This record gives sequence, structure tokens and C-alpha cells, in this order.
Amino acid sequence: MTLRDINSPADLKKLNLGELQPIADELRTYIIDTLSTHPGHLASSLGTVELTVALHYVFNTPDDKLIWDVGHQSYAHKILTGRREAFQTIRTYGGISGFPKMSESPYDAFGTGHSSTSISAALGMAVASRMQNNQTRKHIAVIGDGSLTGGQAFEALNNVGLSKSNILVILNDNGISIDKAVGGLNYNLTRITSSPRYNHLKEQVWQKLDNGKGIRQRSKGVAQKMTRLAKTIALGTPNVFEALGIRYFGPVDGHDIPGMVEILDRLKNISGPVLLHVVTRKGKGLKQAEQNPIVYHAPGKFDAHTGRQIVSPTQGQPLKYQEVFGRTIIELAEQNPAIVGITPAMATGCSLNLMMERMPDRVFDVGISEQHAVTFATGLAAQGIVPFCNIYSSFAQRAYDQIIHDMALQQLPVVLCLDRAGLVGDDGPTHHGIFDLAALRPVPGLTICAPMDDHELRSMMYTAQLPGHGPVVIRYPRGASVFADWQSPMQPLEIGKGRCLRQGSDVAFISLGHPGNDALQAADQLAQSHISAAVYDMRFLKPLDTALLDAIAAKHFRRIVTIEDGVKLGGFGEAVECYFAEHHPDQCANIKILAIPDEFVSHGSVSQLKRDCLIDLQSLIAAAL
Repeated sequence: MTLRDINSPADLKKLNLGELQPIADELRTYIIDTLSTHPGHLASSLGTVELTVALHYVFNTPDDKLIWDVGHQSYAHKILTGRREAFQTIRTYGGISGFPKMSESPYDAFGTGHSSTSISAALGMAVASRMQNNQTRKHIAVIGDGSLTGGQAFEALNNVGLSKSNILVILNDNGISIDKAVGGLNYNLTRITSSPRYNHLKEQVWQKLDNGKGIRQRSKGVAQKMTRLAKTIALGTPNVFEALGIRYFGPVDGHDIPGMVEILDRLKNISGPVLLHVVTRKGKGLKQAEQNPIVYHAPGKFDAHTGRQIVSPTQGQPLKYQEVFGRTIIELAEQNPAIVGITPAMATGCSLNLMMERMPDRVFDVGISEQHAVTFATGLAAQGIVPFCNIYSSFAQRAYDQIIHDMALQQLPVVLCLDRAGLVGDDGPTHHGIFDLAALRPVPGLTICAPMDDHELRSMMYTAQLPGHGPVVIRYPRGASVFADWQSPMQPLEIGKGRCLRQGSDVAFISLGHPGNDALQAADQLAQSHISAAVYDMRFLKPLDTALLDAIAAKHFRRIVTIEDGVKLGGFGEAVECYFAEHHPDQCANIKILAIPDEFVSHGSVSQLKRDCLIDLQSLIAAAL
């Protein structure tokens, strides 16, 4: 039997133990071949191939509930659960999602995309099964060591230990989240995996109590006490999971299928909460991914045979907004010794790795912990430090209370940089940064701005770190900026002041952020039809430049079109419309708001999604006409 013959885990179960590794090898090759031309999350899924095979071989999915934290590592799972052919469409417009999705397959027990949610979801399902008198169903959460640093994962573990529910947590330990895992938990896991004394004692206990025949019921209590004692003796301190009331087993080799099948068979018959510590290698099977798992987390297109990335020429092209941020903060930090950078495990993605290399003592990677990142930044700001806290827009949703309670309420001058704002493309609805404007607009005391280009980003960063400002939010999109000569002189901006980019008499485009570039192009095309379009870049959502809006109203345009890359409800366009309704009601009928509609946006290229949401160039022209 080959991979082509496996259309569900039921087919996998027909194989004998010795036939599983060839299937795993085929899976790995299929993932590499597909992602070389259809980019996705490569290294994570390569590292969990054997684990995935073993889980579906032992457990009765989909009745047993298997939940993949984040979902970066779920590609082998998708292939084995009836989506082998559809895998060629992964993360493409109209194709299957790059993350587990409940509506896509009954085998996707819970939709994921953000980290640290799997244990909470699995516990909820386990409690529900108990309430429904289903005592045979198993509940498995697969979570990486990086995701385990997230606050919600710790909250869930604390609850799991007290619940006594039948839940198995698989800790996939590869020492990497996207960047290298950091923090005390990572240190503790390293001590466990590297302790020969612990591993020797563990094996002795298992051999004496088991002898390959399974632990008898009456020996379970003795086994639990002896294994806990072995762990404590070897490590010098109680195991963190055992201290929370969770049975700990491991570490075990996550690439040894027979070994994994054997221990999973044992563990599925143990009642109560259990954690299995599995050690894997991120990127396994592709040399370049093993050697550089950070780059090959999502490498884009690459040669399937050599592993070499296929990189498009960048000479003479604009830098990504992320790179402009990373280089600009270094410039600012060289001038201002109070500036520091903060990232929740996204140093490379947001380009703070550049500052890490130059100023390692002034950049703090706090792990996957957005709430902590924001409050940590406010603590620094309270003592005169100038923190630039960089969080992806969709992940900053997790720190909403901290932004309100710790940052805005106390007026602490944190510079919160929301990377990946707007539509991000193939990662889909879990990653689109489309809610930040509407979410933050009602919060008192925030300055909220969005650059139209790389020059504006630099000036906004420069302005935000000047003395006398409260908390400032700067949001910018993923991908290429505008100008090849990005290193423009940084200018202080007047807070809450927009600008007129182009005069006109028939139509007015009012934009916020990068969509202003589409507004300029629309004005150029309308001019060919003898329609005079003015373009205004507001720069700031808050405070809103009401004087500029008054000036726009005074010109009595036949049509006013607002454009943004955030949701319509509560967003920038509604802020403009509300002001006009109160102060210039005669103009309200002329206003057309272009924004993300009231629905979750699927995955696809940014250009395709902009067309679907009617915020692309042609939609601007149509709205004006």
C-alpha cells in the first residue's frame, strides 16, 4: 500500500507497524514537492510527520478528538484525512485552508490559527464528553514548546490538572516557535531532555513495573509515585507538569513510529490528564530546513530537490514595510538610548532581528505572550524607557485589555507597532489584521496612525518616540512598501493632521494608510475621463483631522469616497461619516465607504481578496463614477 491508497485513517490502520515508516517517508516527500511550488508552512509539518502517522494509527479519529495548536504542523494530518488531492490547492484562492478548519473536515476537531488554544479546547470537549456519558472518547491536544509559553496554555494546564478529565497533551518539543523558543519553560524542557540521569531512572522504573505487559490496575498508584520520584531525584526540582497535577511521560523520540505507537497505546488507557513530551526536529527530511528552521518555517517557493529558496530579484525594488521598520528603529535607537524593541516571538517576521544583532541588550523577545508584551512595555515606559512593541495586528487582539487598561488608561508612552495590518493573503481569516482600527478607535487616549508609504512610516516612528506623547499605535501592512529610496529624512509630524495629496473638484478620495496609493492611481485614471478627483491622506484615525474634513465639506464634491483596509463597522469610514452627519449633514448622501464587509474574509492573494471586498482600484473608480 502506498500513500495514494490512503484516503482516511481507516486505511492507515490496515497496515502493520513495519509499513508505517514508508508511508511517513512518502508523506514527507509529498509535502516538500507540493510546498516547493505552493508556498506554506514547511518546517513545522515536516517535523510532525511520524507523530501524525502514529496518532491516527492509534486513535479512533474523528470520534477521538485531535486538536492541532496553531495548525502550522497539520499538513500531514490533512493529507491522511481525505484531502490528499486537495492538498495541491492549499492556501490558494478557493482551495483548502492552511490551518485546521471545522467546516472543511470532520477530522479538524477545532479550528486554529493562533497559538496556545488547543489545551483549552480539548479540555472543553473532554468535559462535554463526560457530561454526555461518553467515557471512551479520547481528547488529544498537540502543542509546540513555543505555543506552550502562551498565557492561555498555562491557564488551561492549571485547569486540566484540577479537572481530572481524560485529556492527552502532546508536547511537540523542537526548541523553535517561529524564532528560537525562549524563557524559563524552554530551559526546564531542555533540562529534562538533556538529563541522562532522569532518562535512565525513567527507563528503570518502566521496566520494573511493566516488563512489556502493561501496568496492572493495582500498580498504577505505585507507578505514578515512583516515576514522579525519579523525575524529582534526577532534576532536583519537581517537574512543572507533575506539580500541576498532570501525569508526565517522556521525553520520547517523535520520529520513532514503533516507539510512538507503543507509548500512545499505553497512554490511551490511562485515565485523567496526561502529558507526553515528544522531541522532534523541525524541518526533518529537508537539509536546509533542518539547518535553518526559522527561514524555512514558511520559505516561499524553493527547489524540491536541493531545498534552495527561489528568491525574486529585489534590487531597485521597495523594501517591505517590515524591513523599513527594522532598519529605522536601529537609526532611532542610535540617536535615543532610551529606545528598546519588544516582540512576542516574531523577531524575524517583524525585522527586530536586525536590532537584535546590533543591540542585543535592547531587544526583548518575550515568547508567544502578547498580553505580557504590552504590559511589560508599559512597565518600561513608566520608568522612562521608550518601548517599540511590535505585534502582528491579528495577534494584538489577544492583548486588547492590556492596551486599554495598562497602556491607554495610564497614558504610558508605548509605541505599539501593529505589523501585518489589513489583508494578509494566504494565511486567511485567522491572520487578516482587519479589526484593529474599529477595536482601538473607541479607546480614549490613543493616537492611532497609518503610513501611506515607507517615508511616512519612518516619520511616524520618529514622531512617536519624541517626548510629550502618550501611547501611539502605528499600523502598517504586510509586504512591499512604495519607494525604492526608503531612507528618507525623518520629519516630525503634527499629531492628528492629514494632508491633501492632489487637488480636485468633482470627487474626493479620503484614505487612511497604504490604500491611499490606490486612491492616487484611481485619480489618475479618472482624469483620463475628464473627472477631477482630489486625494486626501488623513494619516491619523485618532485624533481625526476635523479641520481638513471641514475643508473637504466646504468644496461640495459630488461624491466623497473613503477607503481603508479594515472592517467597515466602527472603522475609519464610519468615523468620517459620523463627523459629517453631525457637522455637515447635507453632505452625508454623497459619502461612499469602501471597507471590509461584515464577514470573515477567506484566504487567497491580497489582490483577489481586495476585489472580493470591493476595496481595489477598480472599486474605487466605480464608487467615484
